[in-house]
Amino acid sequence: MNTTTSAAVETLSINTIRTLTIDAVEKANMGHPGMPMGAAPMAYSLWARHLKHNPGNARWADRDRFVLSAGHGSMLLYSLLYLSGYGLTLDDIKQFRQWGSLTPGHPEFGHTVGVEATTGPLGQGVAMAVGMAMAEAHQAAVYNREGYTVVDHHTYAICGDGDLMEGISSEAASLAGHLKLGKLVVLYDSNDISLDGELGMSFSERVQNRFESYGWQYLRVDDQHDVNGIAEAIALAKADTERPTLIEIKTTIGYGSPNKAGKGGHGGTHGSPLGKEEVALTKQALNWPAEDFYVPEEVLAHFAELREQGAGREQAWQELFAGYRAAYPELAEQFERAQQGELPEGWNAGLKRYETDHAPISTRSASGQAINSLAAANPLLLGGSADLASSNMTMINGEPAFDATNYAGRNIWFGVREFAMGAALNGMLLHGGVKAFGGTFLVFSDYLRGAIRLSALMKLPVVYVFTHDSIAVGEDGPTHQPIEQIPSLRLIPDLTLFRPADANETAAAWEYALQAKEGPFVLALTRQNLPVLPGTSELAYTNIGRGGYVLDAGGSETPDVQLIATGSEVSLALDVQKKLAEENIHARVISVPSRELFEQQDEAYRQSVVLPQVKAKVVIEMAYPSGWDEVLDGSGFVIGIRKFGASAKADKVISEYGFTAEAVIEKIKARYFA
Repeated sequence: MNTTTSAAVETLSINTIRTLTIDAVEKANMGHPGMPMGAAPMAYSLWARHLKHNPGNARWADRDRFVLSAGHGSMLLYSLLYLSGYGLTLDDIKQFRQWGSLTPGHPEFGHTVGVEATTGPLGQGVAMAVGMAMAEAHQAAVYNREGYTVVDHHTYAICGDGDLMEGISSEAASLAGHLKLGKLVVLYDSNDISLDGELGMSFSERVQNRFESYGWQYLRVDDQHDVNGIAEAIALAKADTERPTLIEIKTTIGYGSPNKAGKGGHGGTHGSPLGKEEVALTKQALNWPAEDFYVPEEVLAHFAELREQGAGREQAWQELFAGYRAAYPELAEQFERAQQGELPEGWNAGLKRYETDHAPISTRSASGQAINSLAAANPLLLGGSADLASSNMTMINGEPAFDATNYAGRNIWFGVREFAMGAALNGMLLHGGVKAFGGTFLVFSDYLRGAIRLSALMKLPVVYVFTHDSIAVGEDGPTHQPIEQIPSLRLIPDLTLFRPADANETAAAWEYALQAKEGPFVLALTRQNLPVLPGTSELAYTNIGRGGYVLDAGGSETPDVQLIATGSEVSLALDVQKKLAEENIHARVISVPSRELFEQQDEAYRQSVVLPQVKAKVVIEMAYPSGWDEVLDGSGFVIGIRKFGASAKADKVISEYGFTAEAVIEKIKARYFA
């Protein structure tokens, strides 16, 4: 920790962050200057006095993690990344919010070096920070040995009033307090302003009481300029190893602006440039040169010293790890492999191949078996469920729970906190060194959709285990029977949804997802038992990456009709095929466990599966009939569901909704063989 820097240089550094923000927003003619102007002292205090990082190696495994949950204040982070030497240039700052720039409107993981998480949707940054702290605690418990504390870092976040109003922050904070994540520190930029105006119009709770009730340590700094006081508060937070800490720092949004500081609404600085006249007045108030994008040499020199300190801290860690490798070679190899997301030799050898004489088995049960087979060979795999582990079949047998008494546990009890679970999984994958999954009912995927969207935006290989995938849920009725969720999830770019037809397709989907470097993945799984289909013990594993394949050609190179199905409806399609054959109508059965992967295949493969010359095509799926146009290629139709479900026994609901062989055949014959 650096404490020798003069107050004058610290003030210059803070005002550099402020004025870079002002100038970048003004040049772009859009952005959010207010938050960085007010939060600059706390961010500087953290980065200069406490943050353990090395800009020369942004992926150093034992670095502290920093998440700007209030992502609209992105220029705060970009200014720090530029000054710290993460590769951003002053020209990058000048290109704020422009096409192709490294400084987009909100921070984007994987786009700008040093950005630890994509943020902007408020509250999610706090929850991702919780996931990062969970991953740190787990790895520390697994890898650290006496004399070799190779995992020992903190997770920091800066949030605002808006973050704390979002429900996800409550879910995540509750979980963090329960888990006693003492290495999590959240700095709360408390400026009493939201976009529309004064915070008091919508928010008046006692944040201190709320967080203390969660089991957090609460600290407060009333003077936003008190860099020493903020640094001391962070030190107190780090000293409390059994409680996460919220440090409320009272700030003035848009500090320095004579006419707009502290104001909300359209007259304030939350989301609007200051304007040329106000920029000039603000720089005068800060005793700053009028020059645009001015950076004092003293500030550059100061941050160069900080950069050297960071490099030295990593070098000390590398020396420690060299000793660790000598003392514990197997653990060191496992640790390094985990940081790269690499799987051990034989990682998938235990996956079961099911034959047709196997008893019918639900795909949720097959998923549970796959999880346990993979977990046995992959120590980096952990996960859990939003209080539905016994229904989602997500328990890793023989492994303890991940809790405050044993962070080495691999079964995570997320509680009924679907959104926080999704964001925490993102945080765990962002942290690195683990493969993580989480489960709930498919219909409740709506509760965590925002987190799934960020998973996809960041291309994180999170695996979402969503069971009870159709109206076959039965008696639970329409509130628990997903209709629109499958096509809705398919709309998310870069997400891959698997709806496996049997146990083999389920195991193959898990195999595909676990080895992937990018994701995310949704496994939509049945509650009801399904037969093991002929041929899938080979075909599923061979073709899962192609998304779709011919399961049964029906004994004819040129069938009369092509039956395209997903999930449990593939069994139905085989029944339809058999009954049509009795009427000398030849049907080709095509299983599409992942429509997204199938649509990514080249035209030659797609046309070898779904024959273009056979215009009679039928998609069978117990979901809203949306999005199949590309597969059908201008002909055919979809047998789906355009209304909510109903409460009755599963067989009755399925029959009433027309998913029987007789009902499907009637529709096919009416369309093509009347």
